[in-house]
Amino acid sequence: MKISEAEVRATAALARLALSDAEVARMRSELDAILSYMDALAAVNVEGVPPMTHAVEMRLALRADEVAGELPVEVALGGAVKRVDDFFVVPRVVDKAGA
Repeated sequence: MKISEAEVRATAALARLALSDAEVARMRSELDAILSYMDALAAVNVEGVPPMTHAVEMRLALRADEVAGELPVEVALGGAVKRVDDFFVVPRVVDKAGA
């Protein structure tokens, strides 16, 4: 297996998922299959193949970048559930030991 049970549990914790032992085993198997497929893709020779954004050629309608005014703090934080001064307050995702 390319992924350990501990890595599955750590990933689930980051995603705030509570997985049973059976679900961890199933996820480990499914994630291992995904990683194995990625290895197979990495082995494909793409020398001389131009990069593309879509499988079918298409023209992207992109607008020109234009400098605009700043968004006022009150507008930017208007929908914030919790804030301190001019900052959003969010739950810690990575513990201090892992940072």
